[in-house]
Amino acid sequence: MTNKAPWDNSSSVCSMEPTAGYSPTVPEPELYRSIQAVLPRDTDSQQNPDCYNKGMLRWTLHKKVQSNPANSLSLVWVLIKELEKAERWDSRKCIIPLLHTLMYAIIQTAYIPDELYKRVYDFCKRLLTYPHPYCTVGLSYTRQIKIERSIPGLMYQRMVTAEQRLKNEHYPFQERVFVLADPEVFAGSLGQLLVGDIEASTSVSDSNSSPSPLDHMCSVVQHSIQAALGADKCNGPRLAQALKDMGQDVESHFQEVLAALEQSTEEGGRGDGGALRSRLQRLYSKILTDTDSEPLSSGQLRDCPLPNPEMSFHLWTEDLDIWRELAKWFRSSSMSEQFSLSHEQEDFELGESPSDLMPSNMTRFSVMSNDSGIERDLPPGSDPSPSSSLDTASMSTSWEQCKSEQDSARLSRRGGIKMKPSVKDSMALMQDTLEEHASLGGGGGGKGGRRGETLQRRAGGNAMQNPFPKQQRHFTARIVAMGDDRVLGRLAKAYYFLRKREARRLFLTMKVNLQFYYIPVCRAATTPISSIKENLSQSKENLCTLGSYLSVVDPWYNSNIKSLGCMIPKLAKLQQMSPGRPKEPFVSDVISYYVRAGQQPVYFTIYFVKITFTSMTKDPVEDVFLTHLEMEFPEFRQISASIRDKPKKSSAEVCGAVVSMNYRKVTLSGRDVDKGISVRTSGAQINAIPSNEAEDLNCLTLTLNEFPTKTKNNTVESKIRTSNIKIRTLESRSFTVTLDRDCRRTYKNVQSIEISPCLDPGYCVQKTIRSKFKLGEDKDAGLSKYMNKGLPLPINTFAGIIT
Repeated sequence: MTNKAPWDNSSSVCSMEPTAGYSPTVPEPELYRSIQAVLPRDTDSQQNPDCYNKGMLRWTLHKKVQSNPANSLSLVWVLIKELEKAERWDSRKCIIPLLHTLMYAIIQTAYIPDELYKRVYDFCKRLLTYPHPYCTVGLSYTRQIKIERSIPGLMYQRMVTAEQRLKNEHYPFQERVFVLADPEVFAGSLGQLLVGDIEASTSVSDSNSSPSPLDHMCSVVQHSIQAALGADKCNGPRLAQALKDMGQDVESHFQEVLAALEQSTEEGGRGDGGALRSRLQRLYSKILTDTDSEPLSSGQLRDCPLPNPEMSFHLWTEDLDIWRELAKWFRSSSMSEQFSLSHEQEDFELGESPSDLMPSNMTRFSVMSNDSGIERDLPPGSDPSPSSSLDTASMSTSWEQCKSEQDSARLSRRGGIKMKPSVKDSMALMQDTLEEHASLGGGGGGKGGRRGETLQRRAGGNAMQNPFPKQQRHFTARIVAMGDDRVLGRLAKAYYFLRKREARRLFLTMKVNLQFYYIPVCRAATTPISSIKENLSQSKENLCTLGSYLSVVDPWYNSNIKSLGCMIPKLAKLQQMSPGRPKEPFVSDVISYYVRAGQQPVYFTIYFVKITFTSMTKDPVEDVFLTHLEMEFPEFRQISASIRDKPKKSSAEVCGAVVSMNYRKVTLSGRDVDKGISVRTSGAQINAIPSNEAEDLNCLTLTLNEFPTKTKNNTVESKIRTSNIKIRTLESRSFTVTLDRDCRRTYKNVQSIEISPCLDPGYCVQKTIRSKFKLGEDKDAGLSKYMNKGLPLPINTFAGIIT
């Protein structure tokens, strides 16, 4: 590459664009200004109102170029020039936002010249010499551009086929987006806004009806032929009209296009793509001939907007079981019959009683049988093995209702089989752990973890260092959680119980790839919860600590996703003021962009807590939390609040109950020390998310409500950094525990709590296998030393962690 700035000469760019009788409707200087406006700057912060407009500006930029293929191609040229400019100026903060915007434009561009493909490919390849996460993002896009250059239109074809679940015989992958909203936040107008926005995104612009699968098939055929032939050999409007006139016959051409592209993929994209272009050229002539159209060889190209993926909106109430929703989606899929599941296996895996779906540590109910248990002794006409369905009614029924029905109904039987887990099933969770965390080391805050880094969270491992190949699963569930820290706590708990259940009986792990996304949305100030007092107390603290953390480590997340959470209440107010105005699917468009471009996970440790109560008749409870745990003595609540803000207090001013704390102190050197102290306090806050970058350590941070005081034996630190801790009251008083700031997860009359990182069931399976066969005394021998012992919750972002 020369040092001459090619972007300074706009005429050279125009000469490289295809000249087929049409031109961009958006001038290149306007595209340049729009790109500069959406880029994150050093002055951007969460308190800066301008940063919240960048997400809207990014959405507006893509809308500008969506209706004209020439606009999209012009945007690609401007973006690659800006990337090369950022590379020369070493402006790395702009590289990943520009790169994501570029790839999103490439997918939707009708035709891209080979020289432009080469320019993008060379830039992505140069990113491999950059540190993480640039090399990871660069490697992913290098592979995509390499295959897209030899097989044009492949990314669009695969994305539409998978997201719209188009039935075919060549590409078995399917995806779906599950939007889980906290009902405490999305009550009323916010929930109505999301429902209406998602419905508007699935309807055709000139009608209120949703596009049919045939419409999506036409778009795939149209885009694939245009991407391969270009404006010199294809007439876009004539092809679109011919496909529309074919009706049901377009499905055969859709299958032929998929067969041609997938066959080229299996061959590795060898050659210059001439065979593929020839095959699509013959198909193009055949389509126009069958519809009695004149096979024009050149003309303008037709735009094929990328439809939003299939979404389902759920208010995450107590009755909703998201894992049953996933199982229902899997069974209703058009591709599920391709898996070798017998009827007995389906009934064993999916037709489970409610007790099978409950965590193993919760109470199970039994019903005594009074008959012989032999099938031939049953009364005539009884069904010995009634099938269990997963319809909507059964999914929304709570466990208490199921129990009452079971008690009142007569004894019924289900077909049962005794299955011994195979070696493949036993290794599934362990392999899943190896794939995701092979380059993360021991992790989890325990011994053996990498302490050379001060960052608390681990971003996605470098794929070039991962020796374990990724196991492809035909189904991908993209779970988008919307709300504050409370919905994340519920997600972490559900994920933890899922992994426990999968360790006992595999189903989803073998077939469904789970991807987690998070959109931080706080409750509007005008929305009541239970009382004004609660609103005032929560208004002083950050209820979206995890979202704030991701906004700091990933500027593009801050511009597009954190800003979306702030705009949703504003959009809801505008909708209330103007209910008749046309709906623009802004929220669903941003969600679509997030789930498509956000593929770099940031791992957050899920912490296990065992709660013991003062009553001897009440069994201990096991639970998990993700961001925050609060313990408090209720009788000292008002006293501690009155003196908490004082900068310094004497020992006589400290009030509260005496508690003992045994914990493992975390140090930067990795030499953790076990300590034990007794202190008088009215309560404490345990945070898993750091409040600032300087305290971003791989541990929990415990802060007492009162200012620490010196004792004869030791000094109580103002902040205790630990990975494992046990707190016990030494007096007759009890305290309350609240997990993830969720009042629905509050435990009263607590005597002690024990906190430690959750162990991954995949690691527990491997540990059990080794202990069963006595394969050595070293617990970290064999494959165990490559595994992450803790159970992290991966939240996808655009870049991971940018240091």
